[in-house]
Amino acid sequence: MNVNGRPMRTIWLAENERTVEIIDQRRLPHELVLARLATLDDAAAAIRDMAVRGAPLIGATAAYGMALAMAGDPSDAGIAHAVDVLGKTRPTAVNLHWALEAVRRILAPLAPRRRHDAALTRAAEIAEEDVAINRALGAHGVKPIVEAQRRKGGGRVDILTHCNAGWLATVDWGTALAPIYRAHDDGIALHVWVDETRPRNQGASLTAWELGQHGVPHTVIADNAGGYLMRQGMVDLVITGTDRTAANGDVANKIGTYLKALAAYDNDVPFYVALPSPTIDWTLADGDGIPIEQRDPREVTHIAGWAESGERTEVRLTPAGSAAGNYAFDVTPARLVTGLVTERGICAASRDGLLGLFPERRNRGAA
Repeated sequence: MNVNGRPMRTIWLAENERTVEIIDQRRLPHELVLARLATLDDAAAAIRDMAVRGAPLIGATAAYGMALAMAGDPSDAGIAHAVDVLGKTRPTAVNLHWALEAVRRILAPLAPRRRHDAALTRAAEIAEEDVAINRALGAHGVKPIVEAQRRKGGGRVDILTHCNAGWLATVDWGTALAPIYRAHDDGIALHVWVDETRPRNQGASLTAWELGQHGVPHTVIADNAGGYLMRQGMVDLVITGTDRTAANGDVANKIGTYLKALAAYDNDVPFYVALPSPTIDWTLADGDGIPIEQRDPREVTHIAGWAESGERTEVRLTPAGSAAGNYAFDVTPARLVTGLVTERGICAASRDGLLGLFPERRNRGAA
């Protein structure tokens, strides 16, 4: 997508073909800073500390992390160590483990001297596959936007989204925002309500930034405003992403998504979830088995921003003696989801719906 009018991705192999470069998303929206990953530990820290985030991008970064690991130790023990280190960085996003297994499977039968190049090749393939998947997902996801415009007799379509599921959460295009970018580029009049998404404010900082860079009209709102807007008829459609989808269509996404789904259901607002197929966990029968990451309480008790002086600063929001809980995700049951948008089309949020688009999983590990 576009940054200052120029196309850009979130991760790429550096010109030396030995290191990887990323956008350090912790510095957005006030600074566009590129960071270089040279080692396994660099890649693990980038994922764990959320310099990169979003399930698809986490997977791509993990794949490149495997390649960086093979430059240092291409032995069988080195493979196992890399999988272990990277696998512990973020528990909820299934793409992480999918990507690690995809690279491990390629490396296992090879001689150690061939593993680094093979890992780089597979990581690049995973990145390109992600771009193709999200481009196709965007094409399918335009249909509910067009339908929303038809229902209201033309005019502007108002879409609400939660957290950041744009190109910053993927290698390019995004998941929930891919249909929005496609519709905008096709000339459909639309406007996006952007949830701030406490406590890390990925909506206010990342979604708003990338929508602005691409010229998409948007308004940042407090997380708790979504229900009011729906009740007032100011939301035509909700689209979110997901970090893991169970085989029955239950979806785990950034904390607060479940509440948006409840409000949408109560106000007859269509609620769609955009998911590239690697986010489907076919081993889980339902969302009750999805692990929910609990992050540092400091993300709740403190907030960071840019002072008028132009310097980054962090301040405490809560009383010093108050405890804080930081549940990073929640699970929205399939019954609240109007449809799942994938690279193969849109389906009902159900086991049968998913298997209708991915019939090859019917006898191969679907829970």
